[in-house]
Amino acid sequence: MNVLETILLLVHVAVAVVICGLVLLQHGKGADMGAAFGSGSSGSLFGAAGSANFLSRSTSVLAAVFFVTSVALTWYATTHKSPDGVMGRAGSVLDKAKPASKAPETPAAPQAPAGAPAGSKAGEVPK
Repeated sequence: MNVLETILLLVHVAVAVVICGLVLLQHGKGADMGAAFGSGSSGSLFGAAGSANFLSRSTSVLAAVFFVTSVALTWYATTHKSPDGVMGRAGSVLDKAKPASKAPETPAAPQAPAGAPAGSKAGEVPK
């Protein structure tokens, strides 16, 4: 792995974790109804209305950073292909596999018993 790819990947994962945390901190639109009956957000860390603005703007900025790192990682993966493959080993498992030995041939249809008359269905097995 290249240093640039490692840095992009670390930023990408860190931003994803922070976005998850910010989304979990935000309250839904239905939570305002509970605030009307006294269990509201008047004692929140950012004030009554400040948390919605700060958290939603932070989430949107981090979402933009996440998309940029996604595009950058995709571009890097398509332009810097390694000849060894994804796992760092040349060839695939199918290329390294030995060909299997041939299976013995089986008769296409069962043979009629020796004493059965021609055209008889004595040798057939019901399905």
